[in-house]
Amino acid sequence: MTAQLQSPHTSRVDTGPTEVGERLLRSAEIKSFDPLVDIDWDAPLHADKHGFSPEWSSLFGTDYWNELTPEQQVRLTRHEAASVMSMGIWFEMVLQQMMLRDQFLGRYHDAEFQWTLTEIADECRHSIMFARASERITGTSYYPPAHVQHLSRLLSHVAGGEWAYGSILVAEEILDVLQRGVMADERVLPLVRKVNEIHVLEESRHMHFAREEMRASLANASAARRRASGNLIATVAYFIVRSLISPQAYADAGLDPARAVREAKANTHFHSMLRSSCTHLVDFLDECGLLTPRAVRIYQRIHVI
Repeated sequence: MTAQLQSPHTSRVDTGPTEVGERLLRSAEIKSFDPLVDIDWDAPLHADKHGFSPEWSSLFGTDYWNELTPEQQVRLTRHEAASVMSMGIWFEMVLQQMMLRDQFLGRYHDAEFQWTLTEIADECRHSIMFARASERITGTSYYPPAHVQHLSRLLSHVAGGEWAYGSILVAEEILDVLQRGVMADERVLPLVRKVNEIHVLEESRHMHFAREEMRASLANASAARRRASGNLIATVAYFIVRSLISPQAYADAGLDPARAVREAKANTHFHSMLRSSCTHLVDFLDECGLLTPRAVRIYQRIHVI
C-alpha cells in the first residue's frame, strides 16, 4: 500500500474537544434506549404482519412478487428483514473496530473521545437488538459472501479518517433509508417497527458525527487523496448494497434463490426507491469532493445514483 493511500488514517487533525461531540453527548443523555427493556420481545407475531414495508422488498413489483400469495409475501419480507439486520450486525462490528482504532490512546477528557465510546456502546446494543429481533421473527442469521467477509476484515484493520467515517456513513445511510418507512407502517410487525425506530433515532447522531469527522479529515486533502478516498468509499458501498439480501434468505422464504436474485437485480422499482432515498448522501459526498468518475459509475451500478 502506498503512502498516499495510507494518508487518510495518518493525517488526522488533533483538534481538541469539539462542539459536535459535546452536543451529541448531551443528546445521548436526553434520548437513548435500552432495547432489552424498551422493546416488547414477547409481542405476538401476527401472521399477516410483514418484516418490511412491502414496497421495500427487493422483489416488490416483479413478476415473482405478483405470483406469491399474501402469506408468501409476508414470509419473504420477514426473511429479508432478518437478512438486513444480520448485515447491520456485520457492519456495526466492522465500524466498532475502526472507531476503536481511530481513538486508540486518544485524549480521555475530550468530548470527541467520549462520544466515540458512546457511539460504540450504542452499536453494541443495536447489534444485540438486531440479533434478538432476527431470531424472533425467523430464527435465522445471515452473513455476507466469504470474499466480502475477508475484505471487511481488511477494512477494519487499515481504514481511518474519511475512509473509516465515509464507510460508516454510507452503511448507516443505506440502512436508514430502508428503515424510516417501516417505523410508521402498521402492516409491519410492531416488534420490527420499534427496532427500526430505535435504530433510526440513535443512528441520526452517528451519521452527524461521521459527516463532521469526514469534513475535518478532508479539510486540507489533496485532489489525489480525495480521488482515492472517493473510490474506496464507493467500493465499500457497492459491497454493502450487494450483500443486503442474502440469497439464502430467498431460499429460507421458500423461493427459488436463483430466480429471486435475478429478478431483484433487474427490479427497477427497488432501484428507484433506493435512488430517491439516497439523494442527501450523494449530495454530501459531492460536497466533500468524493464523487469521482469511477465512484459515480460504482454508485450507478448499485442504483444509489
